[in-house]
Amino acid sequence: MSTKGIRSEIKRKSLHLTGLVVPVLYYLFGREMTLTFIALAFFIFVILEPFRIIEELRDRIKRRLRIYVDEEVFERMEDLERRIDEITREHERYRVAAHIYFAAASFTVVYFFPREIAVGAISVATVGDALAAIVGKSLGRQRFSNGKSLEGSLAFFISGFAILWPLVGFPLAAVGALTGTLVEFYNLPPDDNFSNQISMALAMYLIKILL
Repeated sequence: MSTKGIRSEIKRKSLHLTGLVVPVLYYLFGREMTLTFIALAFFIFVILEPFRIIEELRDRIKRRLRIYVDEEVFERMEDLERRIDEITREHERYRVAAHIYFAAASFTVVYFFPREIAVGAISVATVGDALAAIVGKSLGRQRFSNGKSLEGSLAFFISGFAILWPLVGFPLAAVGALTGTLVEFYNLPPDDNFSNQISMALAMYLIKILL
């Protein structure tokens, strides 16, 4: 992968890591406040999504804003738009973006699962996904038919296990990290930002019940 492509992926995953705000909020302010925050973020994301996807709508708003907004402010807005476009993957330009799936999954796991499992699933989905992409694209040599790499999958599993072990113990950490690695590898629908959190939380919860 080109240096420019790697830089773009690092920028994208740096933004993705803001998802760690959710586990931090959970520990600092509790379940109810975290659910409120996620719900509000999800609502804002959904409201703004048509402006991101539909260029004609976005351009119409921009033309009207230009009348009322200072030119310098407008240029900054356009610069921000360009930066977002740079880190948006081609298949996301005209479909629901990853952050909406991420918020929906985060709300679900916080609402339905115990704190340690919810925090672990969200943290691994955030950090593991970022490391898998960066390591896979920069260092990946052993490629599979779907474009994923052995190195990227190992990065996901190792980081996931390291995050989960202190939270849920060895058996659940191994199951959760393996589940997340497989979901990320196969990119399970509707989007791995949704299916990853849900699958890991469900797998760990079921093993916890059985043990």
